[in-house]
Amino acid sequence: MERRALGPLEISVMGLGCWPLGGGPGWGDQDEREAIATIHAALDHGINLLDTAEMYNDGRSEEVVGLALQGRRERAIVATKVMPQYTAPATLRAHCEASLRRLRTDYIDLYQVHWPIGDGSVEEAFATLQELQRQGKVRAIGVSNHGVRQLGQVLATDAPIVSNQLCYSLIARAIEFEILPFCRSRGIAVMAYMPLMQGLLTGKYATADDVPPFRARTRHFSRTRPETRHGEEGAEEETFAALGRIRGIAQELGVPMAHLALAWVAAQPGIATVLVGSRTPAQLQENLAAFSLQLAPEILARLAEATEALRRKLGPNADYWQGAEDSRIR
Repeated sequence: MERRALGPLEISVMGLGCWPLGGGPGWGDQDEREAIATIHAALDHGINLLDTAEMYNDGRSEEVVGLALQGRRERAIVATKVMPQYTAPATLRAHCEASLRRLRTDYIDLYQVHWPIGDGSVEEAFATLQELQRQGKVRAIGVSNHGVRQLGQVLATDAPIVSNQLCYSLIARAIEFEILPFCRSRGIAVMAYMPLMQGLLTGKYATADDVPPFRARTRHFSRTRPETRHGEEGAEEETFAALGRIRGIAQELGVPMAHLALAWVAAQPGIATVLVGSRTPAQLQENLAAFSLQLAPEILARLAEATEALRRKLGPNADYWQGAEDSRIR
């Protein structure tokens, strides 16, 4: 498994997204033994990055990771996140300690602020994170879902930010307009999440009506879908046209559509790791195969062109759940 630099850390190009391993609303039941077996399989195949968060399944995801790493902690790079409303100094320290307990460890490799801090002091929050780093409880500091303006506020604190975790896939390319170039210019690695767009890029949904409501909440879908809150017309026609073109390229090459989508993200400049959710060892093994796929430059270009109309329709708003006026990523 290829390793890439993330500040002082060396991480696998495929990371294991651990949100589904906690089960619960939107994910359904998850057998704990199978979740632990999936994490063990990831480590055995050279995947060292495990990404979780305190809000995933009310902490259950962190607990599962902690159980799985007993006797294996030194083999993993554990990334977790704190919600922005918990970043006042005393509260942040308490939430860090709570994550450490759930993870059954005495240090977090990468501690990230999950969304930009709206109400509260950015300076105080990142000063506290640096204090936790000096104490050895945090090895590296990152952010998630931060736009250019918000990154500027964070960087003004002089905190050593090594990463920005963002939604990025063939059909979610908003970060290419401004955020990804900005991160590259500042030496901030991008961790790509939802690279399969919650299953859309596996090809298993033929139409928008086939997509479960929990997965049809993004701006790809009409505001008339039951669980949306973005208030926009959506881009259902463009989304499924793009998926059709990607499917055609995959069939031409004789490779699974999901493999093509994952390999495309991994090949993009500035991407340090691709976070892929896997719920069983077999599913992990299937996803892993994508990272041995080397795409020729002309194939990368064809895939980009296949999704360009959708990229233009959705625009530079990198918050796929909120409309431009209410975007949390600025």
